[in-house]
Amino acid sequence: MTQSEEDTGVILALMQRFNEQRLPEMLAIKARVDQGECLTEHDISFLEKIAADSQHVVPLLDKHPELQPIASRAVSLYREITDKALENEKSA
Repeated sequence: MTQSEEDTGVILALMQRFNEQRLPEMLAIKARVDQGECLTEHDISFLEKIAADSQHVVPLLDKHPELQPIASRAVSLYREITDKALENEKSA
């Protein structure tokens, strides 16, 4: 298997996990914090896992800049969630 084929397999697996697991959970968390709720321990653990996993994706993004817009939108969503959650905590 060539490096390109391996990258393609990894990218497809990451995109499937993102679309089927990570994005729906992030959107559910965002909906709750947008309604004024604070993050739960589960939410915090989930967001910490995403942050840790993102470090492993950076080299792949460097090799495949066409994926950077998707990654940028995911990071923006993460930031929106954490910014709003912090605002909610301060108001609680």
